[in-house]
Amino acid sequence: MKITETFIKGCFIIQPKIYEDNRGLFFESFKENDLEIAVGKSINFVQDNQSTSKKGTLRGLHFQKGEFAQSKLVNVPYGEVLDVVVDIRTESATYGKYFKIKLSSKNHTSLYVPRGLAHGFLSLQENTVFNYKCDNYYHNESEGGILYNDLELGIDWEHDNENLIISEKDRGLPSFKNLLL
Repeated sequence: MKITETFIKGCFIIQPKIYEDNRGLFFESFKENDLEIAVGKSINFVQDNQSTSKKGTLRGLHFQKGEFAQSKLVNVPYGEVLDVVVDIRTESATYGKYFKIKLSSKNHTSLYVPRGLAHGFLSLQENTVFNYKCDNYYHNESEGGILYNDLELGIDWEHDNENLIISEKDRGLPSFKNLLL
């Protein structure tokens, strides 16, 4: 397993070693001790979530605040997404910067998203399945978000914005400059 930190501190790309032969393939999709060594702390995932999305569905940018903040380990067992994280840690050197990566059932790559980052993704294939391991339980009153097309962030979603499928809730999220943490 290869674990590489992105330019956003604490955010890691995880690429498994794939073993493939005439039967198919095998890989370790999660190995706690390797991730804990890379991250530098113990991680206790307590909740797994899964979504299925139509092609062109954009979910995000979401986060949990305060004592309910969550670190996440995300991957795509079926389909492909453009995954995006935004650093909303005001003390961070990369505050307001974003990182994006394609996660798919072909590359088997995962992304570790630390607490203090907003997260979203765009489904690039029909019926894409997206998995999240979270280190804290979801708490509705602690939910926050940022508008996906915020001008200050300038995220390139690499897709025609007119054909995106976005919930009304996500369309009504605040801009980055109006973010209340």
